[in-house]
Amino acid sequence: MADEKSGTSPKAPAKPRKPVPKPGPSKVVLLSGGNPQIAKGYGDAPVQAYIAAMPGWKSDLGRRLDALIERIVPGVSKAVKWNSPFYGVESGNWFLSFHCMTRYIKVAFFKGAALHPLPPGTSKQKDVRYLDIHEDDPFDEARFADWVKQASQLPGERM
Repeated sequence: MADEKSGTSPKAPAKPRKPVPKPGPSKVVLLSGGNPQIAKGYGDAPVQAYIAAMPGWKSDLGRRLDALIERIVPGVSKAVKWNSPFYGVESGNWFLSFHCMTRYIKVAFFKGAALHPLPPGTSKQKDVRYLDIHEDDPFDEARFADWVKQASQLPGERM
């Protein structure tokens, strides 16, 4: 039916737009590989938020890694940078970080080339060594603890 004044058909009322859901405190965005997107922050709280948001089995392992690091390095400094938890002894100097990948957790030892024995994963950066932890692989807690102790006694990487 045409509008008598304009000679055009009346427009249907616009459908209300649905609001785009925004991540809230309980809704963390997972980036590629399932890595949690956590805002940069210093201290234990952002690290715990990251660990809580790690998907599936990775969250349990993240809690285990965090507890081991705290036990081995009392008073360890913590931060989340680049969507990964970092651990250090001196402010701004970091010895270790980890990151969620699709099928594993990648632990980076920033001065890993100085550790004995060497962590198995190589890097394009000469000092960095990696440990990839898969769900079904046995986790050698004693070896990891030894690497953490050694790494924490080396000069940290400034980032």
